Amino acid sequence: MKKSLLASQILVLLFLQFGCEDMDDNAVPTSLEIKDFVWKGMNLYYLWQADVPDLADDRFANQSQLNTFLEPFANPNDLFNTLRVPSPTDRFSVIYSDYSVLEGVLSGNTLNNGMDYGLKYTDASQTTVFGWVRYIIPNSDAASKNIQRGAIFYAIDGIPLTNDNYRTLLASTTYTVNLANYSETGGIVTITPNGQSVTLTKTNLAENPILLNTVITQGAHNIGYLMYNGFYSSYESQLNAVFGSFVSQNVTDLVLDLRYNSGGSVATATKLASMITGQFSGQLFAKQQWNAKAQGDFLANNPGSLENKFVAGLNRLQLDKVYILTTKSTASASELIINCLKPYIEVIQIGDKTTGKNVGSITLYDSPTFAKSNVNPNHKYAMQPIVLKIVDKNGFGDYTSGILPTTFLPENFENLGVLGDVNEPLLNAAINQIIGGGKMLPQVPSVINRDFIDAKSITPLGSEMYVDLKN
Repeated sequence: MKKSLLASQILVLLFLQFGCEDMDDNAVPTSLEIKDFVWKGMNLYYLWQADVPDLADDRFANQSQLNTFLEPFANPNDLFNTLRVPSPTDRFSVIYSDYSVLEGVLSGNTLNNGMDYGLKYTDASQTTVFGWVRYIIPNSDAASKNIQRGAIFYAIDGIPLTNDNYRTLLASTTYTVNLANYSETGGIVTITPNGQSVTLTKTNLAENPILLNTVITQGAHNIGYLMYNGFYSSYESQLNAVFGSFVSQNVTDLVLDLRYNSGGSVATATKLASMITGQFSGQLFAKQQWNAKAQGDFLANNPGSLENKFVAGLNRLQLDKVYILTTKSTASASELIINCLKPYIEVIQIGDKTTGKNVGSITLYDSPTFAKSNVNPNHKYAMQPIVLKIVDKNGFGDYTSGILPTTFLPENFENLGVLGDVNEPLLNAAINQIIGGGKMLPQVPSVINRDFIDAKSITPLGSEMYVDLKN
């Protein structure tokens, strides 16, 4: 076996040679080629490679020994999961049997009915579950139906949701959402079916992550508001255009709404940070820390490949302060924005504690360099393992328990408000801090710790942060 490690953090192509020198790729039986790809990719890239004995460089003396090890695994997924360190250390590495599906998820293209939702436990027993609609994706099936933000649902196709059946029920291409009324008194949540229902059908849907953008004038302040729901590189030109509009409208302050943004491309996050600022072009925004094997080679041969620097040539606001709205669904590249901007400008975070994902991944294909070129035509397996930790310019990135907000204000089902409206509680709190209005914050709901999962997290890679392999 001799595989090349191709690590191109955003723009840099760097080939490395690792592995067991006595191995020979030609000795891999066809029946084992997918599992062989899994082991060799994890051996080269996996962030915790040193902590997995079966991934050690000296674990197998030759390809024959590796083949013997691979043979008993029923399928590539079983092997992949065996080679991972247990959760909660690794909560995010995934493998796909069809890389076209993986690529769709990373670009915001999924089989989707357009109803973005969260799930919560109804009580402390953590058995029964209810859902709530966070927002509706434009141009989707849900956008044409009578359902909107704040709708509560207790069942799918008449079957009450539980922590055992929600994945199966919500995975169907077409299903009926059974609606309910929500009330909460003294910490007791009551979900009451109201007899209403909506049938939704999933289609191939491309979600534009720029859900809302507007400028709100309050006295001398022109406040730019952007609700941004995913760091997808294919929408970077549109994101830059939004900031061009903000510049032309003399925006003085920015409210960046990342409450439902669970991550995406590190390169896109770096560009967004560059648009918010602009005065730090060429300076270090974030640093990547890979496994010891890759890190040592990068440091010796191309240390700049580990750095993500502020980008020039974009529309920019040159702000020295930004207001960011967050929830427990704010993850990954969204947390990167918060953490890595803090050494440069003041970050006012309003909402709830974030997810706590400070690690990133790459897509590995079965090819000589693990990039997309010359991919093995015999199968479509691909992996998205965690390969790096990302830190700010000072080396800080320890927020696995989440980033605490400056102003604690979880969303309240009894007062959700309309996204983008000046009276929506989180946006209103930001506006009042900007203008110095001194208005009291809304009441914090008494039931705030029963978050279960959300639509993006149900999908593997839903809360991913990744860098790109270039060929």
